[in-house]
Amino acid sequence: MQLENLKKAREESTAIQLPISDQELIERYEAVFTAAVNDVLREKGYLYQTLPNSIQGLTMDMKVAGIAFTIKGSKNLLIENEMPERAKMLDAITPYSICVWDTSGDDESAQWGEIMTMASMGRGCRGAVVDGGVRDTDRILKMKFPVFARYRCSNGMLGRFRMIGYQMPIQIGNVNIAPGDIIMGDIDGVIVVPRALAVEVLEKAEYIRDNEKEIKKMVLSGLRATEIVEKGGYF
Repeated sequence: MQLENLKKAREESTAIQLPISDQELIERYEAVFTAAVNDVLREKGYLYQTLPNSIQGLTMDMKVAGIAFTIKGSKNLLIENEMPERAKMLDAITPYSICVWDTSGDDESAQWGEIMTMASMGRGCRGAVVDGGVRDTDRILKMKFPVFARYRCSNGMLGRFRMIGYQMPIQIGNVNIAPGDIIMGDIDGVIVVPRALAVEVLEKAEYIRDNEKEIKKMVLSGLRATEIVEKGGYF
């Protein structure tokens, strides 16, 4: 069985060097919005880059962008060495990252909480996206740390759920996510931009953001919708 191409596709994202720094990249992504990014990806044929609609910010105004630091886990009753492995994962978090949890569909445990938030913030992490649960919600909110999750639950992971690995390819919903991909979340949910397209998509999303200012001016001026479309606008 020849798997070289599949292996290459699963591993090449992290190694891609971009022409701008991660800091500049994510600061500029945070200045646009997921709908604009989505429209650009659609133009490129990427129609399924949004995470399940059930994954939402803890508050409506949460917004974050960062570099995917991927984590994989599943339901598991084993406890031995679970905490040391989790600690190694937290120490491996890199600046400007977003922790992205693939929980294998877990519906019982909270994969994110207050202490994990504090530890990851100390490593320069900018937020967390969890296809599962969060707890200590009130204390996380006080830290103003963006978290997007599927549910809230007081159940801790230990004895219920176990981390399998990190910085590996994962899948949430129908979206494949590789370490190094761009993660962006706002009031409309979470979207994933493949790292190879990160700068190109960003620049076009910035153009859409700026161009929409002109479209809004045309709407406010009283132009009819058909006239706006004739002038290159859209709805």
